[in-house]
Amino acid sequence: MSDANSATPASLPIKDHVGLRLALRDANLPTLLMVYVTFTQDRVYLDRFAPYLAAAYAADAPSNVPDTMAQDLRDRLFALLTHELPPLVRPLDPEFLRHMMSVSVGENVDPGLIPVLYDQMGFEPPVPRKCIPGRPTPPSDFDVIVIGGGMSGIAAGIKLSEANYSYTIIEKNAELGGTWWENRYPGVGVDTPSHFYSYSFELNPEWSHYHPKGQEIQDYLVGVADRHGVRSNVLFETRVTGAIWDDVSAKWIVKLRHKDGTTSERAASTVLLAHGVLNRWSMPKIPGLETFAGPKMHTAGWDTSVDLKGKRVAVIGTGASAAQLAPAIADEVSHLTIFQRSKHWVLNNPDINVNVNDNVRFALREIPHYKEWFRFRVYWFSGDGLYGNVKVEPDWPNQNVSISAQNDAVRNYALQYIQTKLASRPDLIEKIVPDYPIFGKRIVLDADGGWLDTLVKPNVTLETRGIDHIEKDAVVLKNGTRVEVDVLALATGFEIAKVAGDLEIVGKGGCRIQEDWGEDDPYSYLGVMAPGYPNFFFVLGPNSAPNHAAGVNMVIEAQINWMVETLDMMVAGEARKVEPTIKAYDAWNAKVAAQMSQMIWAHPKAKSYYLNSAGRNIISCPFRLADYWKWTRHPAREDLTLS
Repeated sequence: MSDANSATPASLPIKDHVGLRLALRDANLPTLLMVYVTFTQDRVYLDRFAPYLAAAYAADAPSNVPDTMAQDLRDRLFALLTHELPPLVRPLDPEFLRHMMSVSVGENVDPGLIPVLYDQMGFEPPVPRKCIPGRPTPPSDFDVIVIGGGMSGIAAGIKLSEANYSYTIIEKNAELGGTWWENRYPGVGVDTPSHFYSYSFELNPEWSHYHPKGQEIQDYLVGVADRHGVRSNVLFETRVTGAIWDDVSAKWIVKLRHKDGTTSERAASTVLLAHGVLNRWSMPKIPGLETFAGPKMHTAGWDTSVDLKGKRVAVIGTGASAAQLAPAIADEVSHLTIFQRSKHWVLNNPDINVNVNDNVRFALREIPHYKEWFRFRVYWFSGDGLYGNVKVEPDWPNQNVSISAQNDAVRNYALQYIQTKLASRPDLIEKIVPDYPIFGKRIVLDADGGWLDTLVKPNVTLETRGIDHIEKDAVVLKNGTRVEVDVLALATGFEIAKVAGDLEIVGKGGCRIQEDWGEDDPYSYLGVMAPGYPNFFFVLGPNSAPNHAAGVNMVIEAQINWMVETLDMMVAGEARKVEPTIKAYDAWNAKVAAQMSQMIWAHPKAKSYYLNSAGRNIISCPFRLADYWKWTRHPAREDLTLS
């Protein structure tokens, strides 16, 4: 393990003693402990805290750290951070680092996770590839087209630039940001904690919320892009309509349609499909929807000019978007009717609406290693630490309601929260509690003032009777009841199964990806490539989404790393084409299928948008984030055909 403390002395000593005292008072104590031990490497002192730090959802959770111990830690850290002489810089031994992590989270951390955790904490800024001695320089005519300028496209642009590859991002909107530029509905935000939902190479100590709202995420992404000079490589307000492989020139001919309706073509050595999975709206197939006379809008196409005050509003859907939208508008509308199509587990997360106070931001900004160790805790409790929730324990009893000890503990935690919140409304408990194990499909995160509190408001109705059709001023139920509404809000999600969307992608010998995959049956190698489509890469391709936890940003970084590593392999070998072998493609999909059979998504009651029409899970990655990260560090030469 390389030296984690190399950049520390420049920021010490901390001169603002008042600010530091307040930061130490409000900061997360296990994270402060990790900061202190990073400097001192005092194992005896570290182990004094171990009995008081518990794993999440532990049934026998010990008491909090005693006040005297907590204050002693703060005093020691204050003295260390304000001393005129910076603490001695020493590298961290990997095994000691693992022990520190284990104490921090109150459970054993697998040694195999150390490399990914160290990388994702952001302890060590990555060295740009173009600065690596002896690395071959990419040819001047080797260029990359990136389709999409959201979180994936921005990261791709940064990493391609660091590797000296010429690139152009094709973005259909007038600004970068993708999902976070488009989604502007009231209450829009992310259910991944902000200190993890960010690039590992661009940790942000200034988040105002632990779960930021949409505009703040948008500002972060655009800020990162501008700091790295991405904007100058973007072609805005232009859509990619297709890409055709030319085997003679070893180039993709990418077809473009511009804002004014004109079309053009560009040739590129490589194409990266980074248009995301949350930008093709799924419109409900309800008879009469087109006849509705009032405003109707998908949450991803929200019309901010529509005034909801005093209106009768119908929200169709009860997933994550609806659970954000409803609390944001319930007090403004005259009546809110929420039409439930399927049940979702609701999990209490008290931080979902909590601001990060100034003192904690001081700690994140000024205390060396604090933001990195804080990110580690967030990763653990919202990332691979949750893997036990979705991995079936074969001998676990009563698998009708839960699939493992960890899954059962979280189910009970959620059930207790629902029953407490809705104690006065047993009818709502019956309506919303699912009959499938928790995490069988995407959960809804909630907190005080959120989703469940909204459902019990006097002007809110949760309607579970099926919709028959829609008329110009009403939603009509199957029993004939007319629910008169003024505005329709469609929180009905996205077309996830069509990974390539409507793009016409034609590979070698005229093979077409739409024909290979059909309407909803995509396969890939490692979630990043498919045989027959040389030099064509996916971000968040089939079976690479981290549906057991947060971490889409981590998968994005891993896949872009694999792409750039593969391009470097091509350049070093003077190859013009690369694609996975059929053998590797088949082996990967067999591996995915075998592991998927052991996951919660194979449970007979777990029906969700992760599944295609044949019941196959085409979205979820059935492996830990750390495993996937490890497999995408370097391409396996034997799995690829270079020519």
